[in-house]
Amino acid sequence: MTIGSTHDERDNGRGTAPASGIRRASRPFRSPVGLLAAVGHRWPTLLALALAVVTFADGLPALEFLAALLVVMPLCYLLFGALRGQLRPPRVLVLQIAGLLGFAAVALTALAVDETLGLHVLAAGWLAHAVWDFAHHRTGRVVPRAWAEWCCVVDACGALALALSA
Repeated sequence: MTIGSTHDERDNGRGTAPASGIRRASRPFRSPVGLLAAVGHRWPTLLALALAVVTFADGLPALEFLAALLVVMPLCYLLFGALRGQLRPPRVLVLQIAGLLGFAAVALTALAVDETLGLHVLAAGWLAHAVWDFAHHRTGRVVPRAWAEWCCVVDACGALALALSA
């Protein structure tokens, strides 16, 4: 994606990179409309930041709730993948189930240890899920890219809030 562009070239296959491998914008943000269009393209990030502020600004929700979310998040990926028909070949489904089991193990571990250590374990789990989201965003598979972007930002903000509260 070039700076100032209003779309992601990977989504439509028309992107070209210069020989150096660095994408350059010919004229970034020539007008306020261009700036608004670029910001509008990042609506999942803006929505995620707003949700993170509302959720974590006045303290953390209950540890059990945050652990449950760590299990629900990969379930959403399985649901999206099934509805979009993107759980084939079988290795994709296996990878998604492995992710679900891994995040569930982290959540259960966080609940089984003392609260301070549990916050650290959950912070690591949420950060790991942000990386999971980023990988899905880069590949454009299983879930819509906007969902992966939104979830990555929420997870990273949640991991930071958990780590700071521990």
